[in-house]
Amino acid sequence: MTERTAETGRFGEFLGRVGRLLDSTLEAGPSDAYRERDRWESLAGSLPSEGIGADGVIAELEELVIPFGNRMSDPGFWGWVTVGPTTIPMVAAAAAHVAAPQRYGLHAFNLLEEQSLDWLAELCGLAGMKGVYSSGGSVANLLALGAARQSALTKLGIDPAADGVDGRSVSIYASAEVHHTVTRAAGVLGLGRRAMRTVPVDDRQRMRPDGLTEMLEDDISAGVVPIAVVATAGTTNTGAIDPLAAVGRIARERGVWFHVDGAYGLVGSLDERVADRFEGLELADSAIVDPHKWLGAPVGVAATFVRDRGVLYDAFTQEPADYLEGSFVTDGEIEATFDSMGVPYSEFGVELSSPSRGVMVWAILRELGVEGIRHRVVTDNDFAKHVTERARQHPDLEPLIEPELSIACFRYTDAGISDLDLVNRELVSEIRRRSPFTVSSTVVDGKFAIRPCFINSRTTLAHVDAFVDQVTELGSTLTESH
Repeated sequence: MTERTAETGRFGEFLGRVGRLLDSTLEAGPSDAYRERDRWESLAGSLPSEGIGADGVIAELEELVIPFGNRMSDPGFWGWVTVGPTTIPMVAAAAAHVAAPQRYGLHAFNLLEEQSLDWLAELCGLAGMKGVYSSGGSVANLLALGAARQSALTKLGIDPAADGVDGRSVSIYASAEVHHTVTRAAGVLGLGRRAMRTVPVDDRQRMRPDGLTEMLEDDISAGVVPIAVVATAGTTNTGAIDPLAAVGRIARERGVWFHVDGAYGLVGSLDERVADRFEGLELADSAIVDPHKWLGAPVGVAATFVRDRGVLYDAFTQEPADYLEGSFVTDGEIEATFDSMGVPYSEFGVELSSPSRGVMVWAILRELGVEGIRHRVVTDNDFAKHVTERARQHPDLEPLIEPELSIACFRYTDAGISDLDLVNRELVSEIRRRSPFTVSSTVVDGKFAIRPCFINSRTTLAHVDAFVDQVTELGSTLTESH
């Protein structure tokens, strides 16, 4: 057996053992990884002069690395808008890393990059838009706002990608609930974080169109160039959906780029009970969605969609290089994989070297189809409603907002507690330490909230009910200590 063949065999055996390890943790209790850090800290030694070989590395992965991960694949992980991937996209990712480590060239993975983008656009109500994959919502928003910057300043005779913004006073408009990656994108693009204009929200944490109108009119009168209006279709704090139709019309009437950040929530439009809240997507000039959230793809898969992909090209082209673009056939018959780069995705974003991400999304859509994904979304939204209803019915719990999607926000409210925020903050920590559930927190109308986000396909209703029971039990214990 050759060394290469032996490594291939070990890889297959290792994947099988990883799968069994995953199965063994699905019903586990609270993670003790940090308490046993003396074991995994042994990994932090000096640079080895001699290697330990493939078998040694695999053994250390199994014994010292995997057991002390963050366990995002557990069914009780609802901490943030992220989750461990499901099986099929992990298999697809492995296939891509082996067979097509780069997405360029004429091959099946390049074809699936475009096919999956078209399918994903159709799934999310963005039919007709063209897209590009990137590493996550941070970069996806950066690309969309880069296109917005290019569009807005080109109208003034400026090519910002080539010449900069020419000292213009510019603004981006978004609600107080917008994800902070949008603010960072403004800084990275040279527009400045202070170019962000914060539009007030209503009692459901949604952008107020009247506030947007007032800000736009004041700024335009003052000579400020509006770069983009950003609406959120499913905020990370509470899952709120901005009034897309009203916001989109305001932007369109003033000729301002309309961007929809749907990194988490855009897939939620498949739930017919809330589908009407996504009306107005047809007005968007750009939108993003993260398949590594609700769809269960491995972390590092996001998509930016635009009406005109040529604007992305103008904003992000690296301009041809002799060694790269010049190496491919420009005319004549194409007969081999590397006679052409295929779709030039590297010209639509900020990555030249990039994995073939589309095969993971293609695999998910082939596995589940629209109806399978719809079932997942509806189930998760129901979990958030179930938690909210249980909180409403329990004398010591209080829902803080009605869920629009799969995020529930509530708190423990025993009458004997003088500082509710302090107790609930301690309660979130106790849940993580003493139960098999991981949740995060946020603030709703100035009140500290326990915040489970349900996008984990391994979760069942039994897990959700056990979590609420754990909250009341631990809350009672904390109340006694106070």
